[in-house]
Amino acid sequence: MTTPPEHPAVAVGDTFHLPLVDRLTRTRIVQYAGASGDFNAVHTDATYATEVAGFPGVFAHGMLTMSMTGRVLTDRFGVQRLRSFGGRFVSQVWPGDSLSTRATVTEILDHDGERRARLVVETVRHDGDVVFTGVGVVAI
Repeated sequence: MTTPPEHPAVAVGDTFHLPLVDRLTRTRIVQYAGASGDFNAVHTDATYATEVAGFPGVFAHGMLTMSMTGRVLTDRFGVQRLRSFGGRFVSQVWPGDSLSTRATVTEILDHDGERRARLVVETVRHDGDVVFTGVGVVAI
């Protein structure tokens, strides 16, 4: 990770890309379960996920996907500049999936004297399917 610029220069239409994970592992999913305290069996127990819940297997927590996605904002602008970040989980993320994200500046605005950028973010799986969409606001 590099140190973000003191006053990042951005314009409407600028797009930033970031590879997030190459072949997500079950180990990483379980590590996230431990860090978050979310041990829902659909994320950690293959038998439960398939035989009880009816999924093809275990899958990543939505918040794991969101936290990885947020890196496109914090790596570019710095965590201290992040003002808001939210989104929608569009599709499950499975072990073995590779993910990348992009953020596009859609608006430059002023909020109580602070210059900010609004960015639309989208995370996609290696097959092109969208798994997460969201909006972030950063100070610039």
